[in-house]
Amino acid sequence: MLRCAELGLSDSALAGMSMGMVYDMLTEQLNDSGKYALKPAPGSMRQFFGGGNLG
Repeated sequence: MLRCAELGLSDSALAGMSMGMVYDMLTEQLNDSGKYALKPAPGSMRQFFGGGNLG
């Protein structure tokens, strides 16, 4: 319950969530403070998946 309180989740909010959803939110919270060595360039996902100019 402490971790849920840290996320700002109330009892009523938790009633409509699965454990998987709560675990995902906790994981994302931890990932927010992570430092990543590489940052992709804008448009690199489109290039990676072989997409052309969509615009």
